[in-house]
Amino acid sequence: MKNRYYDLNSYLRNIFGCRVQKISLDAGLTCPNRDGSISTGGCIYCNSRGSGTGAFKKGISITEQIVKGKEFLSKRYNAKKFIAYFQSFSNTYGPYEKLKGIYEEALAIDDIVGLSIGTRPDCIDESMLTLLEGYTKDYLVWIEYGIQSIHERTLKFINRGHDFKCFKRAVDATRNRGIKICTHVILGLPFEDRADMLATAEAIAGMKIDGIKIHLLYVIKGTGMEKLYLEGKYRCLGQEEYVNLVCDFLELLPPDMVIQRLTGDPHPEELVAPEWSLKKNETLLRIRQTLIDRDSWQGIRLKNVGI
Repeated sequence: MKNRYYDLNSYLRNIFGCRVQKISLDAGLTCPNRDGSISTGGCIYCNSRGSGTGAFKKGISITEQIVKGKEFLSKRYNAKKFIAYFQSFSNTYGPYEKLKGIYEEALAIDDIVGLSIGTRPDCIDESMLTLLEGYTKDYLVWIEYGIQSIHERTLKFINRGHDFKCFKRAVDATRNRGIKICTHVILGLPFEDRADMLATAEAIAGMKIDGIKIHLLYVIKGTGMEKLYLEGKYRCLGQEEYVNLVCDFLELLPPDMVIQRLTGDPHPEELVAPEWSLKKNETLLRIRQTLIDRDSWQGIRLKNVGI
């Protein structure tokens, strides 16, 4: 394990024998936490852009986004195969036929070998899972459920709009269908300490989840977090503090869990704080070096916990 953790590139190369890259797609979807079904404000850290590229608003089709993505990623990484990554907002939330149409538009393009679908655990049902299960016969299919934290007080404070039980139900419903499950967690959420964050690691470790994305909570413009930060009610994690937390987190995860992300990618024009979050490569290098200095690796402190 070159990085002392099971990174996504290694996982994909093991399956396909070549460099595989995700192409981030914006399908113009929304979220029940924004359209009024649950709330109109969204999560406290999310702005109206919702991690999107803005491509849909510019009138760029899924096919065009993929073609441009393939061209760029082929040149930059010498990628040979690609995964269509429906990233922005909740990509299982919408009319069934519309969702089926965009998935199949993506899968029809040459060299697309899979789907990765970002969504919420309260935006999944039997019909959608059956649809995705059908694609697993010919494609690699991941579904990404955001949970961010296992702590109910935190989920309520960040206006997540669902509880941890909802997440567990979604995971249980998705299992044994050939669909790979990834979860998203955030380190540095308001009022959580190290013990709280590592409790999330232990809980996730016991759920037989296939992959994880670990994010830094950074403050972006136009969010509830910006207000908290400017009022002096929130302190961002320091880079070294974050690096050590990530290493602590990795030590508690199963060694076969695919680590899809170790920090986030803020848009520079939207970022309020911390400035160091723009130094992604430096942060990744520090994580790798810290694991070496500790003589540590993913799963070294794994506990036999289950939910």
